[in-house]
Amino acid sequence: MCGIVLTTDGASITDIRGDPDDPFSKGHICPKAVALKDVHDDPDRLKRPLRRVGRSWQEVSWDDALDEAADRLKAVQRVHGRDAVAAYVGNPTVHSVGAMLFAPDLLRSLKTKNRYSATSVDQLPHHVAAMLMFGHALLIPIPDLDHTDHLLMFGANPAASNGSLMSAPGVTDRMRAIRNRGGRVVLLDPRQTETAALVDAHHFVRPGSDALLLLALLHVVFAEGADRVERYGGYLTGVDTLRAIASRFAPERVAEATGVAADTIRRIARDFAAAPSGVAYGRVGVSMQEFGGLSCWLITALNVVCGRLDVRGGAMFTTPAIDVLKADQRAGGVVRFGRWGSRVRGLPEFAGELPVSALAEEIETPGAGQVRALVTHAGNPVLSTPNGARLDRALAGLEYYVAIDFYLNETTRHAHLILPPTFALERDHYDLIFHTLAVRNTAKYSPPVFSRPPDARHDWEILNGLTHRMHGSIVARVKAFALSRLTPRGMLDIGLRRGPYGAGFTPFGRGLRMKTLLDHPHGVDLGPLQPALPDRLCTRDGHVHLAPALFVSDIARLEAFLTSWHQPKDTLSLVGRRSLRSNNSWMHNSERLVRGRNRCTLQMHPTDAATRALADGDDVQITSRVGSVIAPVEITSSVMPGVVSLPHGWGHGRPDTRLATANKHAGVSINDLTDDQRLDTLTGNAGFSGVPVMVQRQQRDSGN
Repeated sequence: MCGIVLTTDGASITDIRGDPDDPFSKGHICPKAVALKDVHDDPDRLKRPLRRVGRSWQEVSWDDALDEAADRLKAVQRVHGRDAVAAYVGNPTVHSVGAMLFAPDLLRSLKTKNRYSATSVDQLPHHVAAMLMFGHALLIPIPDLDHTDHLLMFGANPAASNGSLMSAPGVTDRMRAIRNRGGRVVLLDPRQTETAALVDAHHFVRPGSDALLLLALLHVVFAEGADRVERYGGYLTGVDTLRAIASRFAPERVAEATGVAADTIRRIARDFAAAPSGVAYGRVGVSMQEFGGLSCWLITALNVVCGRLDVRGGAMFTTPAIDVLKADQRAGGVVRFGRWGSRVRGLPEFAGELPVSALAEEIETPGAGQVRALVTHAGNPVLSTPNGARLDRALAGLEYYVAIDFYLNETTRHAHLILPPTFALERDHYDLIFHTLAVRNTAKYSPPVFSRPPDARHDWEILNGLTHRMHGSIVARVKAFALSRLTPRGMLDIGLRRGPYGAGFTPFGRGLRMKTLLDHPHGVDLGPLQPALPDRLCTRDGHVHLAPALFVSDIARLEAFLTSWHQPKDTLSLVGRRSLRSNNSWMHNSERLVRGRNRCTLQMHPTDAATRALADGDDVQITSRVGSVIAPVEITSSVMPGVVSLPHGWGHGRPDTRLATANKHAGVSINDLTDDQRLDTLTGNAGFSGVPVMVQRQQRDSGN
């Protein structure tokens, strides 16, 4: 979402800077933007389709590759049924407008229930909470950062992520501005992250205990009469139910389990409720845990109870120029939850997808519906999903695997066919999703910087080509052909015209259209977030549901956790981390992003290190239920006692990959330790945060 200015000499990039005229990012730029040049020029980036022959690869033509992929996938389904083919869509998909527009048709053409994506890795609980409370998975309230007086964050590190499910270019400046205007920023996290350096107060909280802490905050607000639920008049239900639940979780009851003192909990609640304006916000620390659904629900509930929803400076809803939510409604789309379960464990479906924690077992377990073939788009689940080592082994046993990706990485090395799309600078772009999650309403279209090579294909062309071949009906084939003629740019023009600021389809209509954005290359400012309720709600009764039945029923599981909680002996709680120079695993082949000191270290508190007689830099063996890795220990008081932290996205250096730079800075994968059986049973999201591990000194080889 950050505007950047690229200077070229026609054939290559000579300079990359932040765009000072972008109305949203105002010149902000991060290291990953500068690294666009590295990916564009990367000699390891694939340019032509590759077919695996034994342990080597041979180039094939596009037509032959697409024909082969469709024929092999259809053959598997003819013999074993539709669900024998699975699909996985990775995180980079959302950064490509062509993929966002054309991947859904391919997924529908496969007609399989075995669909997976990165959503159930880190954000599914946010979507479930939005659907159950407001009626649609994309109705996620966004912090009005630019106008709030009090920002209360749980498990979020926007200084490293630039905002996540909260598009906020230059987020550190926006956070400083809160304090400069007399406001307050508070962070609860088991680590003193990069964001902790920007806040007024940071409090350690035990991984996985956020739901208890949030209920205690609600307890204080209700008990002291500080709630403002009357603000929502007749379109709020469930207040009494939530009040009754919160009454059982006094701060004193949860203090030991959360690691936050009772008087601190009361002070946090009082300060938040008393601020002129305020907003609570949580991210991966709350969603990637065993109580992710409850935590995401309760953060929004805290905003509602304190009168912070749909008001200036609170949690608000965007009005994007291309309204994906409205387009979904016009198409008759309704997000469903739990219509079916995964074959082996019965994990719940959400929006047509199953939790990715189930993928390895669905490949390995024999029987009707066993996954025997796979399609992936822009994903590296071996490094990004729980128990990646198990998935790594499972992928090797597939009958057929086709990957749409331009890297031969830790996952795609198992493919039988790789279809590499163009990279970002060779295609146009519009952020369909991130405008929907932005702290301000803006719109911007970016045309390609470079023409694509003659024998290259955009991802949408690859997806559409496969869709065309997978479909059996003439109607479906005609549709695929028509979309190929329309192109993403034509589809964007329709979306802009039909949007809330659109020109419509009359020749002289005033408002947004594609030409408007072409005439304003720096972007168009559409103004701050505005109150949108109750009109924006998608619930059938037009109400905000403060106490959805699914969440209420899950409180019993939380009660059981609290009752049985005890300080584990000899075990530590493992949490992940990321840095500003790391974008999951998919930009680690950029030298400028990985050079310098080794960042793949196990951070440990000095008390825990002393107990184990460890010195800074010692190699340690980290062991969980599913695996073991060796990494150097970094002793630091920035992590909570009893907690250790290993970064996400590493674990390169595996055979048969083509990632020269990444392999020189391999590190180890945290997901060789995370557990595919450990998840939020309500939503199906992976339970990454708080994985129990044992840590001991790695004995050095004596040479004997």
